Amino acid sequence: MNRLKVPGGLNLAVTGLALLVSLFALWLGSRSIHALNEHSWGWMGLLVAAVVFAFSNNTLFSLLHESVHGVFHDDKKINYMAGVLCAAMFPTGYAIQRVSHIGHHKRNRTDLELYDYYLPGQSKWLKTYWLYCLLTGFYWAIIPVGCLIFLVFPWAFASRAFQRGPARWWGFELFVRDIAEQGKLRVWSELLFVASFQTALWFLLELNWAGWLICYWSFGLVWSATQYVIHAWTVRSVRDGAWNLSVNPIVRAIFLNYHLHLAHHRNPNVPWLYAPQYVGLNETRPTFWSIYFSLWGGARPAPPGAGPEPLELSAETLDVSGIGGE
Repeated sequence: MNRLKVPGGLNLAVTGLALLVSLFALWLGSRSIHALNEHSWGWMGLLVAAVVFAFSNNTLFSLLHESVHGVFHDDKKINYMAGVLCAAMFPTGYAIQRVSHIGHHKRNRTDLELYDYYLPGQSKWLKTYWLYCLLTGFYWAIIPVGCLIFLVFPWAFASRAFQRGPARWWGFELFVRDIAEQGKLRVWSELLFVASFQTALWFLLELNWAGWLICYWSFGLVWSATQYVIHAWTVRSVRDGAWNLSVNPIVRAIFLNYHLHLAHHRNPNVPWLYAPQYVGLNETRPTFWSIYFSLWGGARPAPPGAGPEPLELSAETLDVSGIGGE
């Protein structure tokens, strides 16, 4: 099949709009914190800022996802720079997101990446704890914290003690190992840009910790839940282990069809604009909320039988591209 036309111009326009909306929400959140004790609109402003940022920043993450797959823009330099910018709003490093996402496409629903089920010999309570971290936003929070650790101690990720200690406890051991195998200078330089970018926003928008954290935690709640609702309770197949969820059309548009995730796993090089064309008319499409609320019941025993083996995928197989790719 011929490669579909990448909507580069549209992606740039959406990026600009989503970025402006996210920055406004951050500004409003901080202004609202200052107004809490003086103006009645403070609480309402904070609520609006948190909700708006939760969605607009997920648009930027969806665009980061497009960049990681090399389908944000046909120009590889623009594709990369847009990815770096969108990653900075997460905040995370582009190379970190890229290698982690390749790992996800390799290991999805295998014994190595299975959060909703516990296997024989695994702790039900630890797996349930991981689920609750997903549902309460801590899954998002671990990523910026990990980036900060790499920025200050770039050799830590290569440490066996770190990989088998904190990383294993949080379920990120393989991701940390993948990141450690990347070029340290590239990862570190991207994270330095992220830190500089966030610092610049702090001063230019006159942000404060409370407003920033409330907006970002709201984003983290939505982002974390979405990442696993689109996979939870699906068949144990690397490529088919995802849902094409039924969501409100407006929400689906804001997320750039991200909830049509089975279509993405089966066709990872297809731009978001065409994802609806790859959804079967008669396939099961549960609602987001039906899966979301079921996750609060905790981890379940894994279905009997062996799980799938990780796929041997290259960046080219997934059309995952960027400057200085493997």
